Amino acid sequence: MIDPHAPVLPGAPPPLGGPSRLPVRAGTGRLLVLAVAFVCAACGLVYELELVALASYLIGDSVTQASVVLSVMVFAMGIGSLAAKRLRRHAAAGFGALEAALALIGGCSAMALYAVFAWTGGWGGLWADGPRWLLVAFSLAIGLLIGAEVPLLMELIQRVRRQDAGGAVADLFAADYVGALVGGLAFPFFLLPFLGQLTGALLTGTVNVVAGGALVLGLFRYDMTRRARWLLLVANVTVLGILASAAVLVGDFERAARQAVYGDDVRVALQTDVQEVVLTGGTRGRPLDLYLDGRLRVGGHDERRYHEALVHPAMAGPHARVLILGGGDGLAAREVLRHTGVRRVDVVELDAGLVNLARSDPGLAALNGHVYDDPRVHVTTADAFRWLRGASSSAYDVVIADLPDPGITASTKLYSQEFYGLTRRVLRPGGRLVVHAGAVSTRPRVFWTVASTLRAAGLAVAPYRVPGQDSGFLLGPDRSAGASRTPHDWGFILASAGPSAPLLHLDPREPRLCSLSRSALTADARAVARTRFAGLPPSTLAHPRY
Repeated sequence: MIDPHAPVLPGAPPPLGGPSRLPVRAGTGRLLVLAVAFVCAACGLVYELELVALASYLIGDSVTQASVVLSVMVFAMGIGSLAAKRLRRHAAAGFGALEAALALIGGCSAMALYAVFAWTGGWGGLWADGPRWLLVAFSLAIGLLIGAEVPLLMELIQRVRRQDAGGAVADLFAADYVGALVGGLAFPFFLLPFLGQLTGALLTGTVNVVAGGALVLGLFRYDMTRRARWLLLVANVTVLGILASAAVLVGDFERAARQAVYGDDVRVALQTDVQEVVLTGGTRGRPLDLYLDGRLRVGGHDERRYHEALVHPAMAGPHARVLILGGGDGLAAREVLRHTGVRRVDVVELDAGLVNLARSDPGLAALNGHVYDDPRVHVTTADAFRWLRGASSSAYDVVIADLPDPGITASTKLYSQEFYGLTRRVLRPGGRLVVHAGAVSTRPRVFWTVASTLRAAGLAVAPYRVPGQDSGFLLGPDRSAGASRTPHDWGFILASAGPSAPLLHLDPREPRLCSLSRSALTADARAVARTRFAGLPPSTLAHPRY
């Protein structure tokens, strides 16, 4: 029979569940293990949120990206937890190696994902989907490592002081869940606004590797051989060196990646409280392009055609008081002020940083005609949906919705039946609302669902579009990545609260601007139109009745 009190050889792991030789009292050691579980849980959730945020920024459709990351990661956590059973006998060394690997993969994941997007996204073919495959790979790897943490931490806390399994699980999960709460709050309120996605991920990896290495090399060093301790120390120092070097070079990396994505003419790149804003060109006769979170919002070659088509049909009638929802770049307001009789223009823009840039940047201010210096223009920094709830009824002759593309998940509430109902309330009798509803040719379902939602809100609609140029694609707002998904046209919907559709005055100087009628829908378009728009909550939509 084996003597349970036989001495353990130096450097040999204790039996499963057996006590470890600790340099501190058992109570202190237990608190240290729980503290590291807290830190590791916070770091793990930051890695998840960082992947979701960066994938939404680079690929778009935040609902899909969040679903992919979370589902793959939770699945991988289960596999990692099962795989960790084989490491329980060497829990100390295994946990130290696991945290070093997690810190390296999680800390560098943002830079790797951004690099693949920047330098291979334009190659076409399989390379165009490189960021998506890399996102799945990182989610799988990080999930496997996070899932292996809990069994190893459970073994380590039992080595500190033997306790019943239920109590140990409760203590460990409490530390884990509270750590996840802190990590979930730290990412949007500290890491992202103050450090950015890349530096924030690198800092999280640094905290991760220090916490894991300190616990194993400090508290459980007697559970490992001398060789294992040295190998683990070298691995941790190497990971710290890689993360520190990446942090030093992150500024140069971001500049090089932006040039790869936007070209060599990047003049302004800033992260506001709402989004990343990038300006290219705009000086020395070069066309100005404005990108918001990586999406082309203003294309210098076609900007004027877009804003003329958006604004002028709605201005054919009384237009003394005009409300612009969005449009912080000032370009829609520029077109509004070209009409005589305008007494007041209210611009409701969520991003104050974009408005400040439109005021101060020489290229953008020149393009919008220094519209914010006009005393008739009044800017309010607010969410358009919330602002409409408190707005006065029947206050405006014209409402112009110059908002992000309806295909972007984050903007779907701005295309809902509730939103259009609030907009209708602020319109005067006979007032008009105009909406940019996306491309008709490439996304007819989105376009006609917006039209149906407007009608469900009690508005009569007159759809119209601006076809693309003969020589190529439009460079308009929210251009999708990839030539096959680049829109050939812009679709707009003019609406009014009256019983009949508003009269669409077509500019003879722009023969390409043409109206769309119900009869213009093909059989395929009708079938597509009757499908729910997946990006909007079903309760806010009505089926098209064509």
